[in-house]
Amino acid sequence: MHDLPKSRLLDIILQTPSNPVGERVLYRGKSIVVVMASWNEAGKVSPCVRAVPRDIVDAVCVVDNGSEDGTAEEARRAGACVIAHPVNIGAGGGYRSGYFYGYLNKYDIIVELAGDNQDDPGDIRHVVDHLIDGGYDYVQGSRWMVGGERVNMTFSRSLLTRLYSLLFTLIYRIRISDATNGFRAFYSRLLDDTRINLWQSWLIQYELEPYLLIKAVSLGYRVGEAPVKKIYHPDMRKNTKMIPFKSWYSIIRPVFLLPLGLKK
Repeated sequence: MHDLPKSRLLDIILQTPSNPVGERVLYRGKSIVVVMASWNEAGKVSPCVRAVPRDIVDAVCVVDNGSEDGTAEEARRAGACVIAHPVNIGAGGGYRSGYFYGYLNKYDIIVELAGDNQDDPGDIRHVVDHLIDGGYDYVQGSRWMVGGERVNMTFSRSLLTRLYSLLFTLIYRIRISDATNGFRAFYSRLLDDTRINLWQSWLIQYELEPYLLIKAVSLGYRVGEAPVKKIYHPDMRKNTKMIPFKSWYSIIRPVFLLPLGLKK
């Protein structure tokens, strides 16, 4: 798995259509884009796109990470704008393109959902409300908070996500109950901060999502949590993109590399 040059990716992002500013919903005065990175998720991406509440969300951006199964066309038919990567550049590379799609098109709030329909788009409203009402810069979704839900979650995944979140809390001195959850909402202005560099090549797999949370916390941004539902489909075991040990290594290493000054 290899990254693509920043200039080429920016060209691809800028060529992706966006809703004109005049057509934006502006929920509570804020424009919102939902970002989903997908790789071979035909059959899963369209239900999620269609379930996004369009009375509050201005655009849905699906990043097709070099899929070979019609994911991109399915997402377009469901009403999404599609960033088409020519190859798979990793989950982190996919979400990075989605984030910058939101940033470059001047959306106020970026909401991340899983591209395989594991998140409930119905949670977007209260997560965004929590972001706005709490005066936060970034809100992490949590399946473990009161009001959160876990559907078909395995014991091993439950244990690992809890242990990771405990480790995160101990190192960064902030209570985060679900630090591995991809469901998040944040103001796109965070990407103005030059201390947050998402274009580093080591972030293209599963490192980018914990990296952004760590940076938001360590740089003093206001970070909160909101309850969300996480749905693991019955066929998760054979269709999961995560590779045992290797994927968890990608997720956990930013927690240590950043405070040690080995990465920035």
